Amino acid sequence: RTAMVSLGVEDVEFLFEQNSTEYNSLTLEYLKIGEKKIPVDGRFSVYIPYRGGMYSFPYVSIIDVLKGKTPLETLKDKILLLGTSATGMMDLRSTPVGDTYIGVEIHASVISGILDERFKLIPSYINAIEATFLLLLTVFLHIAYSRIGAVSGMVIFPVALVTVLGFGFVLWHQFDFVLPLANSILLVITLSLIHTAYDFFVESRQKRRMNQFFEQYIPSELVKEMDSNSQELSLSGESKEMSVLFSDVRGFTTISEKMTPEDLTQLMNEFLTPITKVIHDNRGTIDKYMGDCVMAFWGAPLDDTQHANNSVRSSFELISAMNKIQPAFDKKGWPTIKVGVGVSSGEMHVGNMGSEFRMAYTVMGNTVNIGARLEGLTKSYGVDIIVSDVTANQATDYEYRELDRVLVKGKKKPISIYEPLCKKGELTEEQQSELNKYQQALNEYHLQNWTKAELIFKQLKSEANKIIYDIYLGRIIDYQQKSPGENWDGVFEHTTK
Repeated sequence: RTAMVSLGVEDVEFLFEQNSTEYNSLTLEYLKIGEKKIPVDGRFSVYIPYRGGMYSFPYVSIIDVLKGKTPLETLKDKILLLGTSATGMMDLRSTPVGDTYIGVEIHASVISGILDERFKLIPSYINAIEATFLLLLTVFLHIAYSRIGAVSGMVIFPVALVTVLGFGFVLWHQFDFVLPLANSILLVITLSLIHTAYDFFVESRQKRRMNQFFEQYIPSELVKEMDSNSQELSLSGESKEMSVLFSDVRGFTTISEKMTPEDLTQLMNEFLTPITKVIHDNRGTIDKYMGDCVMAFWGAPLDDTQHANNSVRSSFELISAMNKIQPAFDKKGWPTIKVGVGVSSGEMHVGNMGSEFRMAYTVMGNTVNIGARLEGLTKSYGVDIIVSDVTANQATDYEYRELDRVLVKGKKKPISIYEPLCKKGELTEEQQSELNKYQQALNEYHLQNWTKAELIFKQLKSEANKIIYDIYLGRIIDYQQKSPGENWDGVFEHTTK
């Protein structure tokens, strides 16, 4: 009424809009006084258009007015509101712009809003706006959370909150619309919690499944190390220094022919299980089972600076494991299992290889081929383990016997091959003496001093009947009859695998 007097208006006009949700229903939208429109709801309520904090309007003391201290020009042509500001008068209010706010200034804000048309409004179609915004927000959150993981999804939450607040601010500032934000904020919080929890459990489940999958090939300790280690894990192709091991059962074809399929299957399971455990315990990765042959490598998918030592240690433990399970095989009437192990170290190619139908994480290269050939030579030299010269040079934790300088089938470059004997410092005096004599005989052999070499090898054979001594004694007889020539490098070429 005060604003109407100020504007010289006597009548109030009611403006209605058709309600789309109810047939022939009208909704009150505005009160109109003169040219001024006041947006109201169905209860004639308005959002108070505060100018700011308290004392946004000029204050004049009523005492000064009564005593004539206030110039009349200050009051002329002004809208005057009489109110109290003393605490005891009980007209101090709590408002969005101040915990303590003089009540009469609230009326001044409303009158000012009418005159300046500064009211914010909630139009009848605000529910449609809010519903559309909530729908778009739901779709955005669902797409965003479904494309990224649980951890990265934490970024979506503040982004969504900023979007909600920004949209509300645009409607407020540009269109004078009041959009209730509680539903939108609650939606963001709820969906974020649901998706985060879901992604966490799904990723955890997938992580467990992947761990179980990898543990079939590599040790569980390495799988845990992959999870916790910042070291980059790559299954793509790369060339790197590694060690590869081949283990094969001697005479397996004959063994399999004498057993029923059921017994053979059980034997293979009981035979491969301890071998796999040994390899896993020494940080090795199972490449594949090829019937009775096991192929494993060290240095991938995680780097292993001790790959040579770990592979040689696995060789010893593998032979020991076979000896431990043999009594159980004997009780079942199964044949004796003897295995040969070949180890080669050097650069090889490792990665996911195969076709579009099937892939395998495996190693390839000359070093791998040498490892397979060395395993085949164990039977020829009568030893359990043969390693390449690269492996012997890198696996410095062990004592070795140089077996030969050979050119394996299919290769053009000769290599020296060694038999690992034991860990450093574990050789007995007798073993050390035998090794010294053997090395002396081998030196004489390479110098083509056949008589001296033959004498020492015969002495060694009398003390310990080993195939390696027979090999060299046989070669010496051949070379005494037909000299290999002055340029002979001591290399023996093997024509079979």
